[in-house]
Parts: sequence; structure tokens; C-alpha cells
Amino acid sequence: MKLPFEQVERKIIIKKESETNSNYGKKPENRTITELIDKGVICINKPQGPTSHQVADYTKKILNIKKAGHGGTLDPNVTGVLPIALNKATRISQTLLPFGKEYICLMHVHKLIKKEEIEKIFKEFLGKIKQLPPIKSAVKRIEREREIYYIKILEIQDQDVLFKIGCQAGTYIRTICDSVGKKLNTGAHMQQLIRTKAGPFNDKEMYSLTELQDAYTLYKEGKEKELKKIIKPIEYSVQHLPKIWVHDSTVDPLCHGAGLNIPGISKFESNIKPRELVAVLTLKNELVAIGYSKLSSEFIKEKSTSVAVEITKTFMETERYPHYTKQPPSLQPL
Repeated sequence: MKLPFEQVERKIIIKKESETNSNYGKKPENRTITELIDKGVICINKPQGPTSHQVADYTKKILNIKKAGHGGTLDPNVTGVLPIALNKATRISQTLLPFGKEYICLMHVHKLIKKEEIEKIFKEFLGKIKQLPPIKSAVKRIEREREIYYIKILEIQDQDVLFKIGCQAGTYIRTICDSVGKKLNTGAHMQQLIRTKAGPFNDKEMYSLTELQDAYTLYKEGKEKELKKIIKPIEYSVQHLPKIWVHDSTVDPLCHGAGLNIPGISKFESNIKPRELVAVLTLKNELVAIGYSKLSSEFIKEKSTSVAVEITKTFMETERYPHYTKQPPSLQPL
């Protein structure tokens, strides 16, 4: 079962062949631990008890850094995938919030009921549903529309139902359980919840706070292998976004606030739609910026001059690539 962004097939389309100068920039996989701590991300296995903010704070203290932010709140009693962005990467957290989430939930039905009836009710929750957030929630309590991408019963034992659900961000699984109980005329409640996916982050590469602490202690002793396995480059957190790669000559102007015009593009992925959030990368796969596409992939392929991406956030520092005193072709006025 896949979330919507995982279902999109993308191919790389070459706009203009280009080579990158090895004297500038650095491939993400070649970054040092110091560089990763300064601008990296971690997939923490949030324990039961602390808030998401507290887990981010624990991470900050373990790594002895100034800033750490989480990418999607989990209730204190909920465990599982919690993306944590470090120092200069904290601004990337916002790109994770709108994208789909996956959970495994243990629901307790208040009366014994046939499996077939439960399965029938579950099917009614596929697609778009209306939800009223729980009384104890951080948002205004008004009815909202949310989409359920998939929902599958994994096991039923007596009155306990274990199921997997993929849903739009902002869906309350506790409310899903309550609604199922009402439709069954038995009542039901959420007993346990684990998040297994949040955007590109998943439970296959999550680490506990204890593992992070142990890895950091080893790093201080000169053994960096474990910590480098845990801290990912910032680029890991945009792998779910469609991508556009730019020429070396385009990088620094983007870092100074310029928009991305078509001549600055070396290659891009297919199936980009207008007003879609995209990641702009160097030819070494370094994240330069994110922004909203102005054109579809088809238009980028066919056109020679036009604004392709409206940049909203820049992540690369200026002067990492050559600064052109003469305006490069990619930024000439239309």
C-alpha cells in the first residue's frame, strides 16, 4: 500500500546536458558529521509519554545544538515516526506537513461483533470523509474534510482490531475509531497508535533517542559510523518532491533570491504540475531551494524562455558556487 506521492512514476528528462565543476559544492553522501549535524534530518522513533516538542528538545540536547524542529505533531501517547530537522535544516519541516501519513492502530470494539460487519464498515471510510477533531486537540474544533487513501484490517482477535491506514495529513485516527464504533452500534476506542510513515520518512529507518545518544557518544570517541547512519542529509527530506536540477551557473543567483527560469534548468522530472511544490537541486544532488512550479513538465520541455519555479525557501548558502558578475544566460530578462 502506497501514499499518493509514492504512486507517481517519474522519469528524468534532459533539457540541456551540463557538467558540474568538482571544485564547488559537495555530494550529500560525502558530507562530514559536523556538516550533517549543522543541516541534517533524523527519523526518531518517538516514545510514549513525551510530546513531539519535548522529543525535539531531547534531540537538541543530545547533539548539543541550538535548534531542532519536528515535522508533524504526535500526541504524547502515540509512538513511531517523528522527523526531526537539525539547526539550519529546521525550515524544511514545513515541507513534510501537507503530505500523507500512515499509521498502525489497535482499536477496541466495546462488544463482540462479526469480522464481516467490521470489514463492511471499514470500506465506508475509504475516500473523502468529514471529521470533527477530538475535544483535546490543538486545532479549532470545526468539521473538516480529509481523505483516506487506504485502510486495511491486519488482524481481529476477540474485540481488538488491528488495522493499517494511509491518510491525508491532519486526519485524527482516534476520531476514525469513534466513528467506526458508532456505525457498528457498539462503541469503540483507539487503544494504541503507531505512525509508520510521515512523508518520505518511515519506520524502517527510525532510531530511538537512546540509539542517538549511544551513537553520539561513540562519535565523541572517534567512531562516527553509527551517527552517520542515523543523521541523514537534508536532501533525504525532499525525496518525495518532484525535482529539477540546475546548471552550476544558476546556483548562486538562486541563493541570492532569483527565480528559476527555463534556461537555468539542466534536467527535470516528468509529471510536474503547475503550483506543485518542487525541490531545486544542483547536479551533485545538493538541495538549493524549494518553490512552486509555474509550469508543467511538458511546458518546461517545450518552452525555451519562461519562469519555471517561484522560489519560496533557499537552503544553500551564497557563494558555494561561482558568482557571476555578468548575468548568466539562465537569468536574462524575458
